[in-house]
Order: sequence, then structure tokens, then C-alpha cells
Amino acid sequence: MNVVSHSPTQEPGVVARESALAANRPSDIVAVATSTSPWNPAVRVAATLASRWQSLLTGCFVDESLRMLHGPESEPSVLGLLLDTPVRDFKEGDEFRSFARSKGVPHASWVVAHTGLARVLRELGAWHSLAVLERDVVNGESLSELLGEVLLSCRLPSLILPPGWSRDAQLARVLVAWDGSAEATRAIHAALPFLQDARRVVLLDGGRPHSPEGECYLPHFEPFVYMSRHGVEADPVCVGIPARTAGASLLKKADQVGADLIVMGAFAHSRLRERVIGGATRYVLQHAQIPVLLQH
Repeated sequence: MNVVSHSPTQEPGVVARESALAANRPSDIVAVATSTSPWNPAVRVAATLASRWQSLLTGCFVDESLRMLHGPESEPSVLGLLLDTPVRDFKEGDEFRSFARSKGVPHASWVVAHTGLARVLRELGAWHSLAVLERDVVNGESLSELLGEVLLSCRLPSLILPPGWSRDAQLARVLVAWDGSAEATRAIHAALPFLQDARRVVLLDGGRPHSPEGECYLPHFEPFVYMSRHGVEADPVCVGIPARTAGASLLKKADQVGADLIVMGAFAHSRLRERVIGGATRYVLQHAQIPVLLQH
């Protein structure tokens, strides 16, 4: 007869919780690289996260002159999307892999893409769990269009860093903005690794939007209960914020609680203009001085 025993440090409940935590962590992270000496903040933060979660890391470089290409002009063949890097880029690839190893990343790869950044991230989003980039990766007027195209086309969770971000990726205090939308719900799900690592989580509950007749029979998401089931004890704060001031009010609350990260859903301002994100999201992106995790 085989007898299975558990040591005091391997209780079944502990093992199950550790397995659940591991399952929530991003398996593959892509960082948009804009500089190599030194590496830009997105690469440094992504490497820290990949080391912490033992995720695979991809560094992706797109030349500044190509980043805003979109539409037919950015449609290379699938095989030609991630081209072989020129000889001069091999050195940067080696340097990236060496940098990642020094941070404890289990595996890193380097790609140089010769097309628009939105097209590249849509392609990489098919096998990555998280994108990390900086708000000024393109000029300010183009960021909303770029992110709208990326978030709406592949729903790749994106961690957006403010310009000049020099702090680490600890992100100990997280403000979660939930307005009852499916986008905000998906954002909470995508943010679980950040929430589980945080020392404090504040849930800014804006309540449910008015549901059309018949939707009352659908299952409802309870953010506080959901997070609690995943080991996240949040401080719930119920608020009523007018849509026209939602962005500014969210940033004010983040400042009041000393948040290091904002988690929120991103949604189209108009379903007919799928490359344009909503006003509150745009305001937060333009003015936030801390990272923002977006999910559509």
C-alpha cells in the first residue's frame, strides 16, 4: 500500500492556493523597447515582473518612424511580420537576453518588427498575457488611437507607464475602478497577479449600469467576493461619479489612497469608432503619474 503524506509546509490547502496563484500569473510578457543604453522603463519593469512570476519575456523594438502605421500600410504577410533582425540588431538581442538573465528571467527573446506598433502588438497578443509600454511610446495625440486599436482588437492587458517612470515594479497599493461593465470585470481578472502581490487593494465601486430588460436573469459579477475568493482582501469604497468627471475623480481618489497602480477597463467611446477609447480612460492615460493597467 502506498501512503501519501504531507509535510507541515505542504498542507493540501496551501498547495492548492499556491497552484491557483501560479495559474493566475502571466505566462508570457511583452515589453516595448525604445532604448537600450540604458534600457527604457517598460523593459526594466517587464523584466522585474517576469522574474517575480517566472514568466517568459519578449522584448520588441519598432522604429519610432513606423510605430503609428495602421491600416493597409501596416499589413505585411504573417510570415514577414517579425522579420529576421539585421546584423546590427543581433548585438541588441544578445544584450537584452543578458539583461533579462541578470534579472532572473527564465527565458527571453528579442524581436524587431518593421510595421506599425498596433499591428505588432495584435500579433504578439495572440500568445502573450501582458504588454508593458510607456505612455510616450508615441506622441500624446496618437496614444489613444494606438491603445484603442490594440485593446479592442486582441484584448491584451496593457500596463501603461507614465513618462520618465523610474521606480520599481512593486506596486504595493492598487486602486481598482469598477463600474459594472464587462471591460472592468475583465480588468480585475487580468490584474489578479498584481492584486495578489499588493499590500493594499482599494475597490472603487461605481455600481452597476442600468441593465436592459431581461438581463436581470444573467449571472452578476461581484468584484469584492471574486477578489476575496482569490485571496485578495480589498477595501470597498462605493462612489457615484458623473461620467463627465470620472477620469479626474478617479485620479483624485488614487492620490488620496497613495495608489501605485490603477486598474480599469477600457472601452470604445463609440462602437462605430473602435480605435477610440472612452473619455475617462483617455483622461487617466493623459494625466496619471502612476502606472495604469488597462483591459478591454
